[in-house]
Amino acid sequence: MQHDAVAERRNNIAPIPFEADAPFLKIIGELPRELHGVLYRNGPNPQFDSPGAHWFVGDGMLHAFHLENGRASYRNRWVRTPKWLAEHDAGRALFGGFGRKLPDAPADLTDGGVANTNIIFHAGKLLALEEAHLPTEIEPGTLATRGYHNYQGRVAGSFTAHPKIDPVTGELVFFGYNAAGPLTPALSYGSIDAAGKATRFERFEAPYASMVHDFIVTANHVLFPILPITGSMERAMRGQPPYAWEPDKGAYVGVMKRSGAAKDIVWFRGEACYVFHIMNAWEDDNRIIADVMQFEEAPLFPHPDGRPTDPEKSRARHCRWTFDLSGNTDRFQQTYLDDLTGEFPRIDDRHAGLKNRHGWYACANPRQPMFGALSGVVHVDGNGRRLGHYLLPAGDTISEPVFVERSKDAAEGDGWLLAVVWRARENRSDLAVFNATDVEAGPVALVQLGHRVPDGFHGNWVGAQ
Repeated sequence: MQHDAVAERRNNIAPIPFEADAPFLKIIGELPRELHGVLYRNGPNPQFDSPGAHWFVGDGMLHAFHLENGRASYRNRWVRTPKWLAEHDAGRALFGGFGRKLPDAPADLTDGGVANTNIIFHAGKLLALEEAHLPTEIEPGTLATRGYHNYQGRVAGSFTAHPKIDPVTGELVFFGYNAAGPLTPALSYGSIDAAGKATRFERFEAPYASMVHDFIVTANHVLFPILPITGSMERAMRGQPPYAWEPDKGAYVGVMKRSGAAKDIVWFRGEACYVFHIMNAWEDDNRIIADVMQFEEAPLFPHPDGRPTDPEKSRARHCRWTFDLSGNTDRFQQTYLDDLTGEFPRIDDRHAGLKNRHGWYACANPRQPMFGALSGVVHVDGNGRRLGHYLLPAGDTISEPVFVERSKDAAEGDGWLLAVVWRARENRSDLAVFNATDVEAGPVALVQLGHRVPDGFHGNWVGAQ
């Protein structure tokens, strides 16, 4: 019985049923004085249980850690999407998964958006993102929801949770999948300038309907990975999985010049695989090199007939993709750089789209029987070679590590990594602060919360303006 209770507590997926403010948090160690700003994190935290809902579709909850002068405070708030408000008023769930309404939901209710995946700051706006809807603007500080942001009506439809901000121009580059409606093969592509004005928005067809979670941007190119978690309206209508793993479709990556047009996209082919997250990519003469976290088989999604994928193959590893733009081949190379299971890769964002010499990701502990639980952090050089590796105590788990530079002109990698850690035995969370180039030494400071932050997706640091 006791064993079951421990196994039960090992899981930090369940939502927390409250919003809270904690103005003065206990700190173990010393918070670096240069850390002046807010770490915002986003993740699924369903307001109500919904039968059969996928983990990916819980209502977004924002968690904000404000650090200043060696002190820390915390606030969390649900993103008040139209779905959240309708369910709050009804006192129950009205949607299942992926925008599917429950049979007894009101007929006029159509918006199942959850704004639960990422939160970014661009052109003076704080935006909560989820890949099926427009960005939701959030008021910094209070975390109040201001509503959808459509860039003066110039952007419509789905908008990725992983737009890229060009560190040189300040431009935000984005795409959306299902751009012609649910489970369609159309993608949209666009850009927003540093002042927040939409400068481009267009649509094109991909080889098939796919869940395109992230994409690749370099100084002069943008790449769209079409990988075989396929979307099918036919399946959905038959009550089968709307998204499923179909490796026979193969892997395609479309390469387009940032200054070019969708009609000029060149499609490269590769071995079937799935990638949720890109670490970084850059140009090297007439090659493009992209570092990604690659799965041999997709996790969390079944085959079309409902059979699960192979857990041994459903783990991500640091992998390098190479594209030869000289026209000699339409195949791209896929080379694993490490055998360690990992996810949520990050870099010093001042090098986004340019060659980087440092990267970090959350990793699993190979000695623990807890497949899939991320319980450590790895620091790698620009070729994926491990420079440092830190594992948490058994049972604890870690979120995506976010890099914060020491100052605007600090050398690449000179700064800190911020990651939220779940303490399994105490069933609560800490914000851990690591020296980014010495993760092996463990956290230099821990900000202690009295409750847990459920496993979430992505976050970003916004320095004091």
